[in-house]
Amino acid sequence: MAGVNSPAERFDLITRRLQEVLGGEAIKALLEQGQNPKCYWGTAPTGRPHIGYFVPLTKIADFLRAGVEVTILFADVHAFLDNLKAPLELVGYRTKYYEYILTTVFKSLGIPTSKLRFIEGSSYQLTKEYNMDNYKLCSIVTEHDAKKAGAEVVKQVENAFLSGLLYPGLQALDEQYLGCDFQFGGVDQRKIFVFAEEYLPKLGYAKRAHLMNPMVPGLAGGKMSSSDPNSKIDFLDSPDVVKSKIKKAFCEEGNVTENGLLAFAKAVLIPISELRLERLKSKTVADPEEGSVSLGEPKPFITDDAPEGAVFTIQRDTKFGGPSHYKSYDEMEKDFAEKNLHPGDLKVAVRDAINSLLDPIRKAFEANEEWQKIEKLAYPDPNAKPEKKKKAKVYHPPPPGKGKNAIPLESAPSEATPEEAPAEPSAP
Repeated sequence: MAGVNSPAERFDLITRRLQEVLGGEAIKALLEQGQNPKCYWGTAPTGRPHIGYFVPLTKIADFLRAGVEVTILFADVHAFLDNLKAPLELVGYRTKYYEYILTTVFKSLGIPTSKLRFIEGSSYQLTKEYNMDNYKLCSIVTEHDAKKAGAEVVKQVENAFLSGLLYPGLQALDEQYLGCDFQFGGVDQRKIFVFAEEYLPKLGYAKRAHLMNPMVPGLAGGKMSSSDPNSKIDFLDSPDVVKSKIKKAFCEEGNVTENGLLAFAKAVLIPISELRLERLKSKTVADPEEGSVSLGEPKPFITDDAPEGAVFTIQRDTKFGGPSHYKSYDEMEKDFAEKNLHPGDLKVAVRDAINSLLDPIRKAFEANEEWQKIEKLAYPDPNAKPEKKKKAKVYHPPPPGKGKNAIPLESAPSEATPEEAPAEPSAP
C-alpha cells in the first residue's frame, strides 16, 4: 500500500467527506484487528439514475482504497414494493440498465469493477429463511415505526400500501444476508438505518454501523430527483442538454445556501479532482488496480498552469481577472459569497466539468447496441404512439368471369356437347 497504512489513516479515508457516521467505533475495531470491513450500498432500480449518483460512487473509491470489501445491491424487490415507481414488468429491464450505467461510471472513474460484488436482491430475498425473518419482523414492528422509518425514502400517500411498510424491514435484513459490517447510503436513509440498529438485535443479529453521504440539491433547489427532469442531469444527456439545464439552474449571486451548482462542485467535482490528483501521485492505497483501466481522459479539473495544491480551476478572460485556482471548496464558496466569483463563470466551469465526466459514458452507450435496447425497454417513451399493425392481406380468388385477366362469358368458347361433336372419320 502506498501512503496510507495505519488503521487510523484507513478510517479517515473511509469516513472523509461523509455527512454522518453511526457506529464508527465498530469499524475502527475491525481495522485495528487488521481486518477488511465489509460494506454494502444498495439502489432500487426505479427512475433513471442521474449524476447525483456520482456522490456515492466516488465515495466507494475511497472504500476500495482502504481495503473495504464492497457489495453493490440492485434492490429489485424494493423497487417493486416502492409503490408507483416501477411496475413489476419493468423492474428486470431497469435492473439491467442500472448495471450497465454503474459499471460504466465506475470504469470512467478508474474504479476496478473486479473488486466489487454485484448482486440482485431477488437472488436471496425470496428464500424461505429470508421470508421467515421478514415475518418475525412483522410480528414486532408497529405500523408507526415502519412508516416513520421509510418517511424519507418510500413514497408517502394518505392511505399507505402495505408494500411501503415492508420496505424498511427488508433493507434492515439485507445487512444480515449480505454479511456486511456497515451499510452506506445517503443521509435521507438515516431513519431506516436507525430502524435497522434497533430491530436487527431483536432478531438475534448484530448491530451494524452506518455511513451517510450528503444529498446533492437539484438544479432548481430541493432534492435532485429522478422523477423531476428539470432538477437533475441524466447520465446520457447530450452536451447541449447539459448546457441548457445548467444555464437555467438557480444560481443567485452571493447565495451559497441554495445553490445546486456549488453543492455539486463540493460533493462531486472537487472530490473527483482530488481522487485523480492522488492517483497521479500513486496514492491509491490498498487498491493498486485503481486507474489501470479508465474510460476517457481522467484529468483533474485544473489547468496545466495551476499552482501546486489546486483542485479546481475557474477559467476567465484576462480582462475579467483571469483564471481562479482553488485549493479547497471553502475557498470557492468564500469567493462566491463575496461576489468575487460570478454565477456565469461558475456555470461554465461546472458545465464543462460535467460534460467531461459524461462524455465517456455517452460514448460507451452509443457503442453498445444491447445497452441501447435495454434502455428503450426499461424507460419506454411515454409519448410514443403505438405502432399500427398492418392487416395481413388474404387472397380471395375472383368468381368465374371476374378479375383482371378474366374473359367475358359471352365471348368465351363453349365446350361442344356430345351431339354437336364432329363424327370420327370412318375406316376406308
